[in-house]
Amino acid sequence: MSHKLTTTGKLLVNEKMAKYTSWRVGGLADEMYLPTDKQDLINFIKNQPADKPLFWLGLGSNLLVLDGGIRGVVINTRGRLKEMKLAENGSVYVEAGVPCAHVARFCAEKGLIGAEFLAGIPGTMGGALKMNAGAFGGETWTIVKEVEMINRAGEVTQRQPDQFEVSYRSVKGLDDEWFLAAQLQLVAGDIAQSQEQIKALLEKRNLTQPTNQPTCGSVFKNPPGDYAARLIELSGLKGYTIGGACVSEKHANFIVNTGQATAADIEALIDYIQAQVKAQQGVCLQTEVCKVGITL
Repeated sequence: MSHKLTTTGKLLVNEKMAKYTSWRVGGLADEMYLPTDKQDLINFIKNQPADKPLFWLGLGSNLLVLDGGIRGVVINTRGRLKEMKLAENGSVYVEAGVPCAHVARFCAEKGLIGAEFLAGIPGTMGGALKMNAGAFGGETWTIVKEVEMINRAGEVTQRQPDQFEVSYRSVKGLDDEWFLAAQLQLVAGDIAQSQEQIKALLEKRNLTQPTNQPTCGSVFKNPPGDYAARLIELSGLKGYTIGGACVSEKHANFIVNTGQATAADIEALIDYIQAQVKAQQGVCLQTEVCKVGITL
């Protein structure tokens, strides 16, 4: 007989997902769990029925939650799975809820180079691991030494990168397992130079992207040898609007919520961009953003 494990986190019911996504859209989640820490989360998962859907949420970027919301329970790791430390073997241990920008700064302060690109990723380490997030020519899995996973039964295992099929903005691995933490392998370098590089990358990002507006980050993957933004701009779609969703004038691979957008508006605009780029440029753009939940 299974014993119910004590949990100390907070369980919210019928929680508005729009509060937690960078696009500021999305219907209600049946439940949302805010774990106290990693051990509390393990206990919570062990207590869940095997058929209850689990959805993991970090900073809510790269995510389109549909207007019908999410069934099951959303596990909110943001600011919760937040441990980050130098391990004895010289690697950096980072839990899934740590924002990528914090990881970049921490590594630079410790005189470790190679993680500067993470400063340009508007998500958490868990999200970066899930999709092999990248920015400014760097990609997450190039610096991963080992990952810590949890499965439906709440069992925690260590996995090596070669157990995953990693490619551009895609990580295929083990079904019904989720990232709890990672060990990053970096090399020693110049602290000041690394910090300067982060500063320059962030300045470039602010100049070229609509960072002060509700977006999800890049909407589409770059096709081989080209840029999604170039193809969208070439198709005359900058500034094109459906409802409250608008193609950014600053960077065509960003869709902005101008204030009153619904997920349906954003979804319709994504479909329209894909149709126009296919018709005008002959290229099928693939979405980078993850679409989850139920359509109303």
